[in-house]
Amino acid sequence: MNRRFFNTLLFLLLIITSLTLNAGAQNICAEARLDQYAIRIGDQTRLHLSVHQPVKEHVNFPKLTDTITGKVQVVSGSKPDTVLDKNDHNHVTVTQSYTLTSFDAGTYTIPSYSFGTAAGVLKTNELTLTVQTVKVDTTKGIYDIKQPLKVSYTFFDWLRDNWYWVALALVAVAAIIGLIYYSKKKPKNVPVIKVAKQPVIPAHVGALKKLNELRDKKLWQQGEVKQYYIELSDVLREYLEKRYLIKTHEKTTDEIFSGLKYLDITTEEKQLLRNILVMADLVKFAKEKPLPVENEQSIANAVSFVSNTQQVDVTSNAEGGNH
Repeated sequence: MNRRFFNTLLFLLLIITSLTLNAGAQNICAEARLDQYAIRIGDQTRLHLSVHQPVKEHVNFPKLTDTITGKVQVVSGSKPDTVLDKNDHNHVTVTQSYTLTSFDAGTYTIPSYSFGTAAGVLKTNELTLTVQTVKVDTTKGIYDIKQPLKVSYTFFDWLRDNWYWVALALVAVAAIIGLIYYSKKKPKNVPVIKVAKQPVIPAHVGALKKLNELRDKKLWQQGEVKQYYIELSDVLREYLEKRYLIKTHEKTTDEIFSGLKYLDITTEEKQLLRNILVMADLVKFAKEKPLPVENEQSIANAVSFVSNTQQVDVTSNAEGGNH
């Protein structure tokens, strides 16, 4: 009886888990598209791999090699671009683009690509790329190749084509003459003047100074709300790089918090930082218009975050304890 009850309970748990994963997968969709589905030999087109996902969701993009098929080559790729959904601020669309080309005529299939999510694997649609040959007018006759033309090449022509090498040689000669002249005229036994090293400014000191300067600019009071949040976000990203030695520029908010996951920052401070960065994203990408009290609270939260996470000077504390 107990074994039968346990098996029934396990079956129900498996059904609930499956339904939960399917519900999560429905909130994420992947898509592939081409700028041009037909090109000439040697021309290029752009392949866009996009995923529509919740803001907090982490999706692993596929890695493309140098060739998609035996005939279609990947010329270059761009960094992921994130755009907030204007109708739903809880969702974003992340797109990574690649430049493709081919030097063989034919019709080629761009395969489906897989995205890894917490709810499972999502696949894009397949695409078809047609590479066309250059049409040749066979009605015209065939002409002989012309003989090479003789062109006079004077010293001034050579000087025009190689002036930078001549200029470089003259600069080198002048530098050598200058060094010889300086070594002869240089006074002997000149005392060495030691230049004092500039003290390293702690990360929190520089960040707090910039936050005070930003507050004094009164940008949002003058209607420049977007510029206000751009500078506020840049100050916090620079502080995180100097304080915790992580890369933050050209990264999304979710990617930044992935780097902060194992650092010594309290949950309250992480939430404070997330509120500021998410608000900045909404203003920059979704044209959100916060209330004046929210603008003031954002910079106050930034000052609080920097003050509460500043690096403690262990040397100073130790000296203070000895005294």
